[in-house]
Amino acid sequence: MAGEEPRVAGRKQQKLHGRAFYESIGSPKLVLAPMVQQSEFAWRMLTRSFMPPSSSPNALLAYTPMLHSRMFVDTPKYRDAHFQPLKSGAVPSPPDPHRASQFGPSELHLDGNPQLDRPLFVQFCSNSPDDLLLAAQHVQPFCDAVDLNLGCPQGIARRGHYGAFLQEDWDTIHNLISRLHADLEVPVTAKMRVLETPEKTLKYAKMILSAGASIITVHGRRREQKGHNTGLADWSMLRYLRENLPRDTVIFANGNILQHGDIARCLKETGADGVMSAEANLCDPSIFAGPPPIGEEGREYWRATADVGGYRVDAVMRRYLDIVYKHVLQSPIPPRQPLFIPADKEYLGAMEPNVSEALDPDERKKRKEPYANSDDADEGTAVKKMRKKQKKSTDPNLTAMQAHLFNLLRPLVGTHHDVRDALAKCRAGDMTAFEGVLGMVEARVKEGILDYEENSGAVPTLLESYPQPSPTGCESSIAAVQRCKRPWWVCQSYVRPLPKEALEKGSMTLGKKDKERARLEGEKSEVGSSSNKSSETIGAGETEAESVGQNVAHG
Repeated sequence: MAGEEPRVAGRKQQKLHGRAFYESIGSPKLVLAPMVQQSEFAWRMLTRSFMPPSSSPNALLAYTPMLHSRMFVDTPKYRDAHFQPLKSGAVPSPPDPHRASQFGPSELHLDGNPQLDRPLFVQFCSNSPDDLLLAAQHVQPFCDAVDLNLGCPQGIARRGHYGAFLQEDWDTIHNLISRLHADLEVPVTAKMRVLETPEKTLKYAKMILSAGASIITVHGRRREQKGHNTGLADWSMLRYLRENLPRDTVIFANGNILQHGDIARCLKETGADGVMSAEANLCDPSIFAGPPPIGEEGREYWRATADVGGYRVDAVMRRYLDIVYKHVLQSPIPPRQPLFIPADKEYLGAMEPNVSEALDPDERKKRKEPYANSDDADEGTAVKKMRKKQKKSTDPNLTAMQAHLFNLLRPLVGTHHDVRDALAKCRAGDMTAFEGVLGMVEARVKEGILDYEENSGAVPTLLESYPQPSPTGCESSIAAVQRCKRPWWVCQSYVRPLPKEALEKGSMTLGKKDKERARLEGEKSEVGSSSNKSSETIGAGETEAESVGQNVAHG
């Protein structure tokens, strides 16, 4: 937690539980989700950087990416590459619970640094109580809690028997949580998915809480809801849990968050204590902060009307690179010219030198390969050989950069393929290449804003590839697209087509089990509708229309 001394292995502290623990870290209502190779320190810092100065330092709780407990324990290279709390680069291995070691401020580095990165939960996947405890003991001096992943629906989780594929193995889950609750110095929490029925989900949540979990995060989608079959999260399940679990239970809601305004609506409709965002945060890391006051936009925020606006992608990319320079590489931030705004008349008709160079592939190559056109061919060859011998970066803050920027720049690279191609060629740790992409992005954003101004504020459409809503009111993602669309130079959430739309477009096919389930449900629906067909049709239409008003996103 910001401003606090880091927890130290061996120094026995009072261990809080449940709501008392939640209140001790500031009762955060905003939660940055654990995302595999996507919620690393630099991205957490970028997300935290948008929180207004008036907000509490503890307003945003963040999770690390999911870590594999067995690999964390058995493989020092994996551990040191994925968790960097100390400048020495090595997490104590193994930490002695009886050794009173003090980590001074000068020794602290990135993950869990109390001046930068708190409150912080570290998430592990595991199916072994012994491995999970040992892994958790490594990180407990540098975090506020350890979280158990019970939500990962991917094939690798099925093969490894962890994440959402433990949800039939309640004994194992209970043993994992109870072991940490008994033997760890920090609380244990868990992130789960809903099951087939509200009653079974409630029983599942009660088991997790009875094992010792202080907080449960509930993703309102079932295990099979992923990819094109993601669909909508079921907030009614979360409301059911809220109304049937003890009132002091701390619940975080996850799912259906596309914009900042959805957070308050989710809190109201689910009764949750906090709201977690994953995919929407990857597209817009400012999602937790909301827009600045009218008239205080500065150069980073673009506003069309009081209700339509967003942070510019060039501004957010700048912030991100600057955080990498300052904290990860610990090197000076390159000098930068102010971001362009239409009021800068002196910019009109002239391109900034660094941007024009970035747009020129030959010039960019010269900057990357200083001896490429030199008369000294031997020296140029030596430089190329040196680059080939450079070790591939394993720093999670550097290896994640390309993926983050593709998410952030999704609308822009869909329009400007030269930026897409340049970003695709970037390699982890090659900041010169990323600077080149930044220059291209800044130039394209400038062009977009000027074109917008010259065309009397006509916002480019983003709806061409989406199906139009049916006149019968069947569910469609079109309403969410219309609500979220912004010009391509503004951060905005990606709206997934609903499963029905994915089937119609041919991007998803049903398996044998799904086809049989659909057939049985169809027969059941026909039998049930024969007695009161008209009233059920009206009710279904109302439900589907209401679903359109919810957001369509995974996370």
